[in-house]
Amino acid sequence: MTGTAALLAGLGVVAIGFGILSALMALLSPFTDPLWIFGNLVVGVSLLGAAVFMSLDSLRERVRSGGGRRAGKYGTSAIVGALLGIVILGLLGFLSTRYHTRFDVSEAGVHTLAPQTTELLESLEEDVQITAFFNESESPPIAGLLDRYSFASERVKLRYVDPNSEPGLVDALGLTTEELATGVVRFTMSSGESTSLSEFSEPDITNALVKLVKSTGKKVYFLVGHNERGITPLPGEEGTFAAGPESFGRAADALVNETYAVEPLLLASAEDVPADASAVIVAGPTRPLLEGELAALRRYVEGGGGLFVALDPRAQTNLYALLEEWGVLMGDDVVVDRALAVFGQATTPIAQEYDGSHPITAPLREPALFPMVRSIELVEATAVRFSVLAKTGEESWAERDLEGWRVSGRAEYDELDVMGPVGIAVAGSVRAAGIPPAAHNVHGNDEADAAPVAEGRLVVFGDSDFASNETLDALRNKDLFVNSVNWLAGDLSQITVRPNVSRASSFQMSQDEFRRIQYLSLFVLPEAIAVFGVLTWWLRRKAPGAA
Repeated sequence: MTGTAALLAGLGVVAIGFGILSALMALLSPFTDPLWIFGNLVVGVSLLGAAVFMSLDSLRERVRSGGGRRAGKYGTSAIVGALLGIVILGLLGFLSTRYHTRFDVSEAGVHTLAPQTTELLESLEEDVQITAFFNESESPPIAGLLDRYSFASERVKLRYVDPNSEPGLVDALGLTTEELATGVVRFTMSSGESTSLSEFSEPDITNALVKLVKSTGKKVYFLVGHNERGITPLPGEEGTFAAGPESFGRAADALVNETYAVEPLLLASAEDVPADASAVIVAGPTRPLLEGELAALRRYVEGGGGLFVALDPRAQTNLYALLEEWGVLMGDDVVVDRALAVFGQATTPIAQEYDGSHPITAPLREPALFPMVRSIELVEATAVRFSVLAKTGEESWAERDLEGWRVSGRAEYDELDVMGPVGIAVAGSVRAAGIPPAAHNVHGNDEADAAPVAEGRLVVFGDSDFASNETLDALRNKDLFVNSVNWLAGDLSQITVRPNVSRASSFQMSQDEFRRIQYLSLFVLPEAIAVFGVLTWWLRRKAPGAA
């Protein structure tokens, strides 16, 4: 072919090629526009047909010649090779829709589900139907996250519903216009239990599944009446729990997400800790307890209960004697660490050494943050029953000359101080005084549970700030707190590493914007480049002196 016929033939081949490529892409993407595919094929066939019609005479002469036969032979081979390549690409596309593999190459693993989520999905014993009620243009921001859940477990069935196209289903589920305005994801078990969600981060979705699948029915009490860190909202605050930076409201929320019921406990008005208490939390008291309260806590723990105690440095409380009876000594000091501290604040050390054999800290790999923490030591006779959960760095020390530090404004290590690593959190079992040693295990496995003597569980931290609203989400503070309560309540299966609240930054776009970018990058620009290449070839071929 020569002249205009050659140009039309080249443009026709380009159009047909991109029409076939678009059809193959339609197998992988349901959003490929059929009009684009049909238009390319029609234009391509028309241009190629016009080129053939304009060159019928020259084609007859070329077919009769020896060169024509050679060209036909090689051309046929090229066409067959191209068809085989298209068939192979089609088969690969088909296989990719049947067999899925995902890779997360991001540095922080932001596209990988957290261990808590994967463990939960692996433990599912019945199917979970996830129905996302979104308009088509709003689904991409949540689709990627929900797809990970569906990909991680065959028991998770995922479906997207446009509320405008299925009003009957919306009415049957009782979804309101306000809910649909922001989007709703509904989780339904095959047993019929269901719940809905309107916030769409991994922690929110996983917590909804936990509540649906692993309802514990257990209750955790927060002791009040001694200036502890509160969970009850103050006047003017909104929400179920206290919102101030120093309160434990978010810690209470975290426990509710683990399916615990949470209530305050005014022990002074009760004879004993309620019988339905799975754990009692004493968070940063600064005033003494009544003798009756101390006796009630003693009976509760030594009768098999679980007690969480967090005491800040120099807290004015009378819990020290009771803890010492159980073998836990609270240091009258403040831990200083100039090497492993946040923003150079030596009194805000980072604990990165955990007891890897204890259930509370075994899954933790990242450090926790402790603003103003005191040391904790164990009485030698009770060290067998207790484990030091967390320690500060090797260059830290427990400063005991607090008065000299206050006067001089500078802390320096001397022989009176305790050199690091410094223990700042312990956990273990408690027996009533006078009971002989029995088979037990500090880590709370089956041997401990099978012991004939009732043993309580005790977790003690030298700081309560680490679980306050201000710092609970810092590093692994939340996991350390919630895992401690899980262990106290006997819920070892819920001890894990939870999803981070903050996720990788991403640019969210509507479905129309995504389609425009898809066509621009995959079809329009490549085809425009191909057309430009054909025009350049044709112009050079027409140029004087061209071969």
